[in-house]
Amino acid sequence: MKKILKLFVFLTILQISVSGQTELVPNKIELKNGKRFSLNLPKNYEVIPAAEGFSRVRFFAKAPDGRVFVTDMQSMSDNKKGVVYALGDWDEKVGQFGKITRYLTGLRNPNSLAFYKDKSGQYWLYVAETHRLTRYRYSKNSNKPRGKAQFIAGFPDRGRSYKYGSWHLTRTIAFSPNGKLYVSVGSSCNSCVEKEKTRATVLEMDPNGRNSRRYVTGLRNAVGLKWIGESLFATNEGVDHLGVEAPDDTLYKLKDGANYGWSFCYQAKGRITFDTKYTLPHLPPPDCSRVPKSYAYFPAHSSALGFEYFGENTADELFKNSFLVALHGSTDRDVGHGYKIAIVKTGGIHKDFLTGFVHNKTVFGRPCDILKLNESSFLFTDDYSGVIYYVRKKSDT
Repeated sequence: MKKILKLFVFLTILQISVSGQTELVPNKIELKNGKRFSLNLPKNYEVIPAAEGFSRVRFFAKAPDGRVFVTDMQSMSDNKKGVVYALGDWDEKVGQFGKITRYLTGLRNPNSLAFYKDKSGQYWLYVAETHRLTRYRYSKNSNKPRGKAQFIAGFPDRGRSYKYGSWHLTRTIAFSPNGKLYVSVGSSCNSCVEKEKTRATVLEMDPNGRNSRRYVTGLRNAVGLKWIGESLFATNEGVDHLGVEAPDDTLYKLKDGANYGWSFCYQAKGRITFDTKYTLPHLPPPDCSRVPKSYAYFPAHSSALGFEYFGENTADELFKNSFLVALHGSTDRDVGHGYKIAIVKTGGIHKDFLTGFVHNKTVFGRPCDILKLNESSFLFTDDYSGVIYYVRKKSDT
């Protein structure tokens, strides 16, 4: 009996060490619009509204002059009111930006942006809209770009009126260490056979848009895209017709040439499965055995979007050598998955780092993207309330 009791205690401790959550404590938030609520995070961290008053603020990029740039899509509609903001005069003590500049306006659903330095030493700002990828000559500390936009690539642009569907207006971009440009283009539908080869892919091209090719296929909507060292990682959102518990939303370490299964195969609880609810007439079922499994996965409809990596130099063991992933949250509040920031360790095990954006079906925010400032602090966007938050380790701990 004692041996059985000892074994039970050992297994309980092991389970807690693997899947147990770090204790999260409330941090009171009061926004300028009068909203009050609490966000929960580890007791040795705090979260501060760093900038407010945006509409649908989305993805970050760090400028060569140290400023933070961020996109604002305005709303969930297919519109041409998008803005790129330059955030300056950062006050680390109070955790807020002192200057917010409208750097570009009149954009069509700008989701992602990136800075690139060419061989001549010229800096460029790349902006990904629904229908196109453009770049602008960038001068440090300027409040507007030099010259007109240069066209780099075009994408399916039918937006909400697309005859094959009305899905996925966002485009996300990332540069590799060797200077190649990568662009994710979401599917036109929930589950279908695409009419355009650029859909549900990540494309690779030169910085000038030449030599474009499909780097990977079968990703329904890879909104988060980032190079970590020599590897390209992407988050992906699964289909909507398989119920509350399937499929997984995922974080992938992408493999050149791989097909990730959409729309015939999906991942559920880490296992690759054929979607019997979607079949093509007169064709045999596809082979799902070659579909790669994810690096990490999250509950269905969590909507994993932006992410950051905290490496070996991170002092806090809590997220040393870990990803922080923004789980945007299900649009169905009854499902309630997501609405948080999660820590993902090597091997895909994840736990909560910041929660509280949904309470009793009341939504206070939806995390979108994460930008590391140093090894113990970061910014993240909330595209529901139009807020940029600052998270840092408390100085007195």
